[in-house]
Amino acid sequence: MAARPATKPLVSALPPRKAGEVRYWLLKQEPEAFSFDDLLRAPKRTTCWDGVRNYQARNYMRDHMAVGDQAFYYHSNAEPPGIAGICEIVRAAYPDHTAFDPADDHFDERSDPDAPTWYMVDVRALEAVDPVFPLETLRTLPGLDGMLLLQRGSRLSVQPVTAAHWKRIRAAIAKR
Repeated sequence: MAARPATKPLVSALPPRKAGEVRYWLLKQEPEAFSFDDLLRAPKRTTCWDGVRNYQARNYMRDHMAVGDQAFYYHSNAEPPGIAGICEIVRAAYPDHTAFDPADDHFDERSDPDAPTWYMVDVRALEAVDPVFPLETLRTLPGLDGMLLLQRGSRLSVQPVTAAHWKRIRAAIAKR
């Protein structure tokens, strides 16, 4: 029997971080659960990004995010879906305490505090994008080829954004 051809993963590994490099991300959240306006109202405009229960998204947070990185705060399952704000990572990955709390919606009975499975980071709001910069507009912007958000089947709640894509989107937001 012939070997199956290798399938290309939807998400590839990130290269090692260069000294002083700032990375860019897209963080998805349903606004009914916690909107960008909720983040703006949080003490010091800061909260933990908890409840991530996808291994690839967890790996991005745990292994690749660093203090000073910036992220688009993306409202998913919204009308319209799109970028609602800009935030920054203010605390690197640490164990997600919600995994250990049976009363929490994000409880994971298999998660062990001595060997945590799930991690979170802290984010701080920098600026609102008002009105939301919609997915429909992102799809029409030139220069976003290969952006994970725009690929079919991309549902990750934490996604890397290239520096070139970041600059292109920020410029488009500023021009409105």
